[in-house]
Amino acid sequence: MIPRIHQQGSNTLGLLHYLYGKGTHEEHIDPHLVASFDDMAPDPGRDPAVTKKDLQHLLDQPLSLLGADQRPDKHVWHCSVRAAPGDPILSDEQWGDIARRVVAASGIDPGDGAGCRWAAVRHADDHIHIIATLVREDGRRPNHHRSGRRAQAECRLIEKELGLHQVAPGDGTAAKRATSAERYKAEREGRQRPAREELRETVRRAVAGATSEEEFFDRLAAAGLLIRKRVAPSGDLLGYKVALPDDRNGEKEPVFYAGSTLAPDLSLPRIRERWTLPAEAASADGSGPEQPVLPDVTGPAFARRRATAATWQALLAIDHGDDGAAAAQIAAAGEILDALAKTSAAHTLTELREAAFMFERASRSHVRAVRGHDRALRQAARDLVHSGPALGRSEDGATTAMLIDMAFFLAMAAANWHAKKHHSQQAAAARQAAEHLRAAYQAAAGEPMAALGQRGRRLAPRVRQRQADLLHQVLPELAERVQAEPGWPALAATLDDARRAGHDPAALLTEAARRRELDTATSISDVLVWRLRRSAHLPALPERPHDTPARGSRRRGSSASRALPTQGSVSDPSRRR
Repeated sequence: MIPRIHQQGSNTLGLLHYLYGKGTHEEHIDPHLVASFDDMAPDPGRDPAVTKKDLQHLLDQPLSLLGADQRPDKHVWHCSVRAAPGDPILSDEQWGDIARRVVAASGIDPGDGAGCRWAAVRHADDHIHIIATLVREDGRRPNHHRSGRRAQAECRLIEKELGLHQVAPGDGTAAKRATSAERYKAEREGRQRPAREELRETVRRAVAGATSEEEFFDRLAAAGLLIRKRVAPSGDLLGYKVALPDDRNGEKEPVFYAGSTLAPDLSLPRIRERWTLPAEAASADGSGPEQPVLPDVTGPAFARRRATAATWQALLAIDHGDDGAAAAQIAAAGEILDALAKTSAAHTLTELREAAFMFERASRSHVRAVRGHDRALRQAARDLVHSGPALGRSEDGATTAMLIDMAFFLAMAAANWHAKKHHSQQAAAARQAAEHLRAAYQAAAGEPMAALGQRGRRLAPRVRQRQADLLHQVLPELAERVQAEPGWPALAATLDDARRAGHDPAALLTEAARRRELDTATSISDVLVWRLRRSAHLPALPERPHDTPARGSRRRGSSASRALPTQGSVSDPSRRR
């Protein structure tokens, strides 16, 4: 159940005309009162002898107690309370009781006998509107400071008492929701999302991996947005606004939104913080400014490998770092998802876009992010964008599956961190993002896992038995489950590839297995395949899956293996434990 305090107004009658009208889409059905300040207010919805002017006159009577110079300019308080989709339809009596509790909790009518006059109108099954005059019966102004949060807290209690869907409590860091008018406008114009949400998504993608204002604004322009900059007399840039070219108001002018109104972290000062690397942010794990310069990215597959390594590095920081470092990594994780959604193949695009859209809520909290610790993730996001779109097949597609697999664990780590901090909305958003990443992984991993599985099934029986014995030696409690999974042949092939490349398969498997809780994975074998192939620098998908590499050999000239960091380097954080 979501209460929403709307902008205060000065036209009581105008709001009543809307509440008792047909609605912009004829959606208002049988508008009528369900409660009022004295439960005797006239109802123009059910009594033909009563007009909206009669109700307006009754509500505004306390204004007559004040002189003209004492009356507030904005005296109309408006709150809507909406049930969640799937909640049972409540009766008028139940909605009336909800209205009384909301006005009491918010300070509009605290129950002292001299509160504000108000009325609750129901014109749909799932919500009510409460209108009130912000002058009490004794002529004083009501104490409705932070009325929105107080109404939210009361609605959490109501949900529990009535057995309704329990909405996660917020902390004031969420982006502003689209208004009803913006949603109806989007429906009318055939948009999938309101302009505000479309702009927020586009701006977030533009800032992902950007390193300067010039690059950021170039990306906005390339995305087709209209840009309006706010410049001080000194010539300094103070802020910006953006608009969709075809989103116009009644005067046919573009509707601009400031970055700060799209999301708190999209204001120009907050974006600039991403480009600042304070000296004190240098860290012992190599994720700060002291990190050495790595080879330039040479293609989508290499960018995805480096992003996978940076994602694992972020996991360590979230699990074992301080709060400031963890918050920075979670915020930068949003850039990774935005960059992935911008550059991945069509068959994964929808789920990755939804994952990035959901994770946007998880990227902000009141814990202040310490910039600098997130440098590796932000650089990885930049690499993804500049490496260009990835093909859905061969090494590009396989390394995409590798990265999505790690991103899933990153989203779950963010969800667990937020849950420990009691950030309910952020934790829920991260879990939703993880589910979309799970679906994206299924789309990305089908072909490469099938090819690796084919290799595994072609192994000689004695080789397959050797890998099975190794699995039982390293993971005795999970071995039978792993061997029963469809991905076991691919894991057997990967272990054999690692041995032929000169690695110790037992050591690699031990390291891969102890990194995170494998027993919660949907497919343990899939997770181990990608961890092993990354840490051993094996091609995610050899060009000819039926071939087996010669001992100690590496594919020459491959963008996936060329210039890869050596084992134990900064880009291989799994060796730094």
